[in-house]
Amino acid sequence: MDPASGSGSNDPNPDEAPSEAPGAALPSRYEAQKRRDWNTFLQYLRNHKPPLTLARCSGAHVIEFLRYLDQFGKTKVHLPGCPHFGCPSPPGPCACPLKQAWGSLDALIGRLRAAYEESGGEPEANPFGARAVRIYLREVKDGQAKARGIPYEKKKRKRPTTVAEVESSGRGGGSAVATTSAQYEQISDG
Repeated sequence: MDPASGSGSNDPNPDEAPSEAPGAALPSRYEAQKRRDWNTFLQYLRNHKPPLTLARCSGAHVIEFLRYLDQFGKTKVHLPGCPHFGCPSPPGPCACPLKQAWGSLDALIGRLRAAYEESGGEPEANPFGARAVRIYLREVKDGQAKARGIPYEKKKRKRPTTVAEVESSGRGGGSAVATTSAQYEQISDG
């Protein structure tokens, strides 16, 4: 564009997207989120009264951080005295607090645990892997499940399909040898 158009851009190549550095790839969504989470935690430590260093941070401080994050939560967690406690689909509004969902906290701790070690922290001293943090997350999970009336269930992993299952399902049975598809490919190639 020309300077008279009023765009205010001094970019000599306005049609090209801005680049950070030649050959530098953009971080994945996970890496970008991990960096944001890490910076947020470090900011929390700086603003802590009294200020904390990462070296003095413990599992108790991590739990304090997770409780601090509850004020920004969007998940309604019914209290035991609420008439909607244990109702999967409550019929109306209530005054129960909004909190961070257990799954969000669990994922956050996973990212922070990785970021701690990537920034040079020793795995044995990682406050995000502390037993107290794991217990706290389990209590949050159980409490939210009771409040919703729906228990959290582990996702079941699919078993690898075997040739025997495929052959028996296709021809009504048979005495085929149970072989995984990867093993079958090795046999047929060799």
